[in-house]
Amino acid sequence: MTGAYGAAGGTTTGRTGGGLLVAGTTSDAGKSVVTAGICRWLARQGVKVAPFKAQNMSLNSFVTREGAEIGRAQAMQAQACRIEPTALMNPVLLKPGGERSSQVVLLGRPVGEMSARGYHGGRQQRLLDTVLDSLAQLRATYDAVICEGAGSPAEINLRRTDIVNMGIARNASLPVLVVGDIDRGGVFASFFGTVALLSREDQELVSGFLVNKFRGDVSLLEPGLDMLHGLTGRRTYGVLPFRHGLGIDEEDGLSVSLRGAVRESAVTAPAGEDVLRVAVCAVPLMSNFTDVDALAAEPGVVVRFVDRPEELADADLVVVPGTRGTVRALGWLRERGLADALLRRAAEGRPVLGICGGYQLLGERIEDDVESRAGRVDGLGILPVRVRFAREKTLGRPAGKALGEHVEGYEIHHGVADVRGGEAFFSDDGGRGLDGCRVGQTRGTHWHGALESDGFRRAFLREVAAAAGRRFVPAPGTSFAALREERLDRLGDLIEQHADTDALWRLIESGAPPGLPFVPPGAPA
Repeated sequence: MTGAYGAAGGTTTGRTGGGLLVAGTTSDAGKSVVTAGICRWLARQGVKVAPFKAQNMSLNSFVTREGAEIGRAQAMQAQACRIEPTALMNPVLLKPGGERSSQVVLLGRPVGEMSARGYHGGRQQRLLDTVLDSLAQLRATYDAVICEGAGSPAEINLRRTDIVNMGIARNASLPVLVVGDIDRGGVFASFFGTVALLSREDQELVSGFLVNKFRGDVSLLEPGLDMLHGLTGRRTYGVLPFRHGLGIDEEDGLSVSLRGAVRESAVTAPAGEDVLRVAVCAVPLMSNFTDVDALAAEPGVVVRFVDRPEELADADLVVVPGTRGTVRALGWLRERGLADALLRRAAEGRPVLGICGGYQLLGERIEDDVESRAGRVDGLGILPVRVRFAREKTLGRPAGKALGEHVEGYEIHHGVADVRGGEAFFSDDGGRGLDGCRVGQTRGTHWHGALESDGFRRAFLREVAAAAGRRFVPAPGTSFAALREERLDRLGDLIEQHADTDALWRLIESGAPPGLPFVPPGAPA
């Protein structure tokens, strides 16, 4: 390490690196953001740091270079650390497939479907050895590992089988920092109640608090923080101000409501005379919805998530995104009249883009004995493609060309496409088709993340604008990778400027302070 935190370099042989568990008073309290911010702050100090989340429930996933599927939030946190993501950083990933079951992905590979009752009834605890081994490997390699919890550590109904909050903290002797979202209200009660609902042994690791999304004068908050310290014996390590437009990859769902919500690009004016309107069908079990973030990053592109056919009328481009339930999404589109609207658009030559599951349902036929077990189902028939679901999941990081530009992406799907016409969407350097299908202005691909390739995205938007009759011009200098780096730096700035970083480093390096008082009533050990 450099500066105030020690000597530069890797870990000493045989030494376990420092660690911290970032827990939250609730889901969406800001754990992912704070974890990423701490990671970027440490990386800027020269610390070899890695992220970790023992168990993640998310439909927003990513494929590492070795072909392992992990939560996209951990991939983003690895970027904050300036390292490549690996399966060790998220050993257990749960991908919901319905109200009561999820696909279990272990060290990057699917191992089966399981109900919530079956998982919490015993399987979860049997995964603890894998989780602890993954964390131990990271701590043997890095100076510090910043772990993210899930939900709240005070979910006392799940404590017995917990492997992601106090379960991992106790087994790995990790100090715990509890994050609370003050913008929601009730943050003091949430902090106090979180501690008071934990057992004495768990409380010994809960080291303090961090307030997230504060608006206003911090001096007005300080009396409450002093009282919280008096009640719990635990200090507050920082108060992070509310910031718009951080735009990091979401974990469990959209950060905006689907009804009428808009994700807009930076406030800069469009480079051309017109804006470009993009409507994203908010299909059930939507996966990797961050595919459209690169569109929203373009000045003058307005992205909306929609669920009614009339909301497609003024769209210049309609995106049908990925989904963990292709057949279910197809039925949802038909029930709501969106399927007919998509058919009309295609017939009129108006742009439509289907990604992964959205690509599959645009085809002629789906044979699914794996995901929905619905057997043979008719698709929308817009693209000459037939899809058969294979038990083996395709995971990869492909690259190719389209519209004269280089494209990179990642694949996560069980569906195998049999393309029977049209043109390939992505090809190799020799012009041989690699993936996808295009007929007129309707395109489909299994590749997630393709729109993050700047040259291809701009060429694609130029075609969309021409087909829509819009005088829209993509801004020539937009770099999606640079924007993501800028946002990660802003997270690092939040930690550096608004947290007690010296105290935070002592916590990471030395563990929970000794003698933390017990807050009654506690919970059974």
